[in-house]
Amino acid sequence: MMSGSGGGYTSIDNQKVSGSVPAVSGSDLPSVQFSASNLQTFPPSEAKGKISGGYQPPRDADDTFSRQGGSGSSDESQNNGWLRMFTIEAYKPFFDVDTSDVLERIKDSLFPFKGSFQEKTAENPDLYGPFWICTTLILVAAAIGAFVTYLEHKWHKKEYSYDINLVTWSFGLFYGYVLLVPLGLYLILKYFSAPSGLVQLWCLYGYSLFVFIPATCLSIVPLEIFRWMVVGIAGFMSATFISVNMRAHIVSSAGERWFLIVAGIFLLQLALAVILKLYFFTVTVTQ
Repeated sequence: MMSGSGGGYTSIDNQKVSGSVPAVSGSDLPSVQFSASNLQTFPPSEAKGKISGGYQPPRDADDTFSRQGGSGSSDESQNNGWLRMFTIEAYKPFFDVDTSDVLERIKDSLFPFKGSFQEKTAENPDLYGPFWICTTLILVAAAIGAFVTYLEHKWHKKEYSYDINLVTWSFGLFYGYVLLVPLGLYLILKYFSAPSGLVQLWCLYGYSLFVFIPATCLSIVPLEIFRWMVVGIAGFMSATFISVNMRAHIVSSAGERWFLIVAGIFLLQLALAVILKLYFFTVTVTQ
């Protein structure tokens, strides 16, 4: 039987159609060969990290055109040099952590005498935890400080007006401290031939600020002596956490001057706690 429309025909050998098409035997089926699939498996089998690894993102169109024009080699060499610090790829490895990693490092920061934080983060120091800890502390300190001031004014039946400078000052204080103090310590250690990784110092100082978050929340209690105790304990824990973790490295490299460096680290961290208490939780109500 021959059937078709518009010039296209299909031949069915010795078959008669009577309401239904009979099943074709398996032996008559043609063998179909499929070519190997080029689809990429997800996730890639060669990935080695949590968000990084063997996978490399495709280059953008502009980079492709520049390489075709003959100037790609110079651009690629520049990206591998100091200009690479302005690219996202340069900082992606420092955010290669998950929730369990961050929680584990926060827990280590609450046990300052262990001194194992530097060893645990030596291979993978991160900036994700320090960024969010510092940002959270900025918001909490500004909010709790404003609320404490509000309660004091209401207690004395005085008019209260919100001070936006609490946010700007907390932003400058904590971000500036976490960025500049480790940078200064990095230069000092390099001068004394006891170099330490800058990102590792940022990681250490960032996690050292976590203890100030619960201390700031407890400072809402309207007792001046209690506030001083809470901030003092938090400052001592934070300063001890940094000093103990840096002591072993400094002693083995800086020689006899290690005590001055460690003492400076400890006192500077205590000074941060005092500034936090005086600026955010010392309320003066005008009569």
